[in-house]
Amino acid sequence: MEVRILDKADAALFNRVAEDVFDNSVNRELAVEFLGDSRHHISVALDGGLMVGFASAVHYVHPDKPAELWINEVGVAPSHQRRGIGRRLVELLLERGRELGCHEAWVLTEHANAAARELYRATGGTESDTVMATFKLPQTSTE
Repeated sequence: MEVRILDKADAALFNRVAEDVFDNSVNRELAVEFLGDSRHHISVALDGGLMVGFASAVHYVHPDKPAELWINEVGVAPSHQRRGIGRRLVELLLERGRELGCHEAWVLTEHANAAARELYRATGGTESDTVMATFKLPQTSTE
């Protein structure tokens, strides 16, 4: 099992992805755009060239805070769960965050997602009482 951070030359790795790793089918154009953005980071687990897991993050800066790493999502194929892959993926992103000078990393999950909560505790995360709000941004026609 190979676990590593991808760079912009790795877009072809998205051609072989196990089922249920991502929420949706990978869009090649979006994958290339993601990999080409220096503030986007993705760690992947490869089993014989097949992508069986990933964790993605965004390194961002703010006018009044030091750099932070927002871990957006973690996914591991059901066939490869409970093997420590998610932990390795998150740890690799945390290492990348330290290399980038990020002072904090954070992630959100649902209270009912026991597996994710255990993963984040196992990688050194501490829970807070944060509440997340979402906003739908319908696209308007430019015609």
